[in-house]
Amino acid sequence: MQNILEAIQSGNATSEDFASLELPESYRAAFVKKDEVDMFEGVPSKEKDPRKSLHVDDVPLPELGPGEAFVAVMASAINYNTVWTSIFEPVSTFGFLERYGRNSELTKRHDLPYHVVGSDLSGVVIAVGAGVTKWKPGDRVVAHCLSVELEGPDGHNDTMLDTEQRIWGFETNFGGLADVAMVKANQLMPKPEHLTWEEAASPGLVNCTAYRQLVSKNGGDMKQGDNVLIWGASGGLGGFATQYALNGGATPVCVVSNEEKAQIARSMGAELIINRSEEGYKFWNDEGTQQDPKEWKRFGARIRELTGGEDIDIVFEHPGRETFGASVFVTRKGGTITTCASTSGYMHEYDNRYLWMNLKRIISSHFANYRESWEANRLIAKGKIHPTLSKTYTLDEVGQASLDVHQNAHQGKVGVLCLAPEEGQGVLDHEMRARHETAINRFRGV
Repeated sequence: MQNILEAIQSGNATSEDFASLELPESYRAAFVKKDEVDMFEGVPSKEKDPRKSLHVDDVPLPELGPGEAFVAVMASAINYNTVWTSIFEPVSTFGFLERYGRNSELTKRHDLPYHVVGSDLSGVVIAVGAGVTKWKPGDRVVAHCLSVELEGPDGHNDTMLDTEQRIWGFETNFGGLADVAMVKANQLMPKPEHLTWEEAASPGLVNCTAYRQLVSKNGGDMKQGDNVLIWGASGGLGGFATQYALNGGATPVCVVSNEEKAQIARSMGAELIINRSEEGYKFWNDEGTQQDPKEWKRFGARIRELTGGEDIDIVFEHPGRETFGASVFVTRKGGTITTCASTSGYMHEYDNRYLWMNLKRIISSHFANYRESWEANRLIAKGKIHPTLSKTYTLDEVGQASLDVHQNAHQGKVGVLCLAPEEGQGVLDHEMRARHETAINRFRGV
């Protein structure tokens, strides 16, 4: 990989130079093993340790198929789907790979006794397969994580509805937490050139998810003046939702878990903050078996106090079981709850009377299609939306990075350096960089 890294860092290598580079027979990657899926059996979820299940070692380079590309990965990032994969919850991801492998000879490449994880990357194209014309070796890119076949009719209005839609690096193999990743060419987008490699890698999954869930007509269809309740408003997903609300003329009501995270939301420009730790909301009893509607009402009263008597138009809901009942309750008549992820549990409970009698809507949202991802990336490239990293690890430290996310010991995204030897590299647009740093310093209170 040294020759590839040298070409990237030289700054003057041409597309022809990259195309002539010899591809490695193997590459360094972070992966889980199929024969270890039972290693955490009987261990409570919060005690499962990704440092024990995520391995970093060399794996063979797969065969490149039509419509695909190899990318030399300079940096990647941790998402909750990496945590799920690493602790084998809610199911082992090897089931995804086995089903995908049965589709064709080409997809059989993914069904292996190891699963290379990661659904974000920034890097440089080093090879393209047959039929790829938009991208060429040497292109500096980021990747969104929607992998689609589009051979059937269902996905042609919205590729998220394709029957063969998968999340790359989670439901497919050869993900981004590696020195090389294999992607479909229609996952690629131009790298925002005012960002470092690690900054450019960090927003992919969460930024596109937030865009679809809140802004797109396929999600919340947010408009100016909407009151938007954002859970985890300083985190990787909620932080982007907060920025989109502010950018789009909406009013975010930001829910956070401590004062440090409240300050991050304020620094983004949010004014209406609910600190759950200080205000002591307890939506469930100690056993987690029953919710307390009085706490929903207290929460709703606090929202009205902040908004001047108005209710919530859109709830940006991703914690799931812990918060969903309250989310449904506080939404205005005719309002919308957009939901994804369910990081606190998938089995939601809510009082349906508050939904059906008040004509509220629950809209499911899962990542984003190519158009939505392109628009979300474009807003970053134009300096309208700013990714925030809490910490960056090396690829060899991917287990610890995943543990941080698993234990919610982070604010914003957790980045991972792959081929990039150190932080801070990859910036080409220095004028835009200066404006970005001003915004990030404001977020950090500097």
